[in-house]
Amino acid sequence: MIKIRNVGQLSNKGDSLARGKVLCMLNEVLKEMDAGKRIKEIMHIDGDNLTVGNHRWNLAKKRNVYLLGAGKACNAMAEAVCDILEDRLTRGIIAVKIAEPDDQYRDTEVYVAGHPLPTEEGVLAAKAMIDLILSADQNDLFISVTSGGSSALLTYPVDDIPFEDEVCAQDILLKSGANIYEINAVRRHTSRTNGGRLAELICDKIGAELISLVVSDGVGEPPKEVLGEASDYYGTPFAADNTTIQDARDTIANYDLYDKLPSSVVNYLIDDSRIRETPKQFDNKLTTFLLGSVSDTCETAVKVAEQMGERILILTTFLEGESKEAGYFLASIAKEIKVFNRPISPPCYVVCSGETTTQINEQPVGSGGPSHELVVGFSICIDGISGIAAASIDTEGTDGSTKYAGGLVDSQTYTAFKKKGENPFQALRSHRTGEALSALGDNIFTGNTGTNLCDLNVIYIE
Repeated sequence: MIKIRNVGQLSNKGDSLARGKVLCMLNEVLKEMDAGKRIKEIMHIDGDNLTVGNHRWNLAKKRNVYLLGAGKACNAMAEAVCDILEDRLTRGIIAVKIAEPDDQYRDTEVYVAGHPLPTEEGVLAAKAMIDLILSADQNDLFISVTSGGSSALLTYPVDDIPFEDEVCAQDILLKSGANIYEINAVRRHTSRTNGGRLAELICDKIGAELISLVVSDGVGEPPKEVLGEASDYYGTPFAADNTTIQDARDTIANYDLYDKLPSSVVNYLIDDSRIRETPKQFDNKLTTFLLGSVSDTCETAVKVAEQMGERILILTTFLEGESKEAGYFLASIAKEIKVFNRPISPPCYVVCSGETTTQINEQPVGSGGPSHELVVGFSICIDGISGIAAASIDTEGTDGSTKYAGGLVDSQTYTAFKKKGENPFQALRSHRTGEALSALGDNIFTGNTGTNLCDLNVIYIE
């Protein structure tokens, strides 16, 4: 299974040995973290019994079985459930970011919605899901497949907020420098679907059972040690929410957004007579299975390195902050290893995960994303120090405003930029790192990967 589709373009240049090592690691980690593969490992049908991990449901006692899903890894997850259920599935509705030509589903409506900014298609998907839920009863079984991106792909604001204002608010929040928890606090409390609202309809209003299969993109989640073990989870439209109204109000205050966000959004969030808190728990009707977390990518990388006979260091699974600054920092670690053999001796891998962000104060003149900016920053700081390569990807396959997962650089990239007439400093200032890396053929292309675990950064030092 080849996850990186342009390996040939990326590997045979520059520090080719180090590049090859990085690409091999990325490919193996993405293969293992594919959520469709993981669902098939824990979900099975045996006669009338549906088994998921250590739980079982008797489908003979269920009137209908419905599939609902949203997220950037939803394609692979929904396909796996359709393959397992076959004609047991009554109907499905999913919202995806990219529809791949080879996607195949059974009795499932597919909405190609917007991310990172919502589109009307996402509203249509949300309305269709709500209508389906309200037509069901307590004898039906719902299965949800959710990954990062569901908040944008299923954006359906409350009555008092026009859709255009909700889109504008999300754009402003994404450029404000706020982290994803803070952004979610705002958009979950202005939504009819997010922050557990769909689970609330299914479990509390209708009284039906819900099986939730989740890929968690929350930084700080521990690695999933036992796949198939039911667990508590917060976030997504199909789980309890751990953000509060006060969190949303604090985000507006802390990032000075009162006069920047649309007035309909601000007025709603500060009006106690209109705003309603998101659900904080569900009792016996909801069973959640976590398929992977952000830190799992690094844990998997360790296993891959051991199979290769390579040394490896997990630097952190909490990497956050400004992307280019993270690139500078990671380059300093690589140089320390290369020059002084500490904190680990080369040859070796260094891996880290998390979610860096990019603050955009003016309209960008090009395209790119946090992973693009991280590796361009890295390339500046390792110029001429041979035998080092690094890649940063958004594990779902699209970084920022590009169709690429991220980028790959090495000690010769900075010189290659200059030969192509590209100034990496200017590319960072104007947020056009996508074009700069494209000029070198160093964008990483994966398409949908089947997972969504924030950013993975892989460095190899010869």
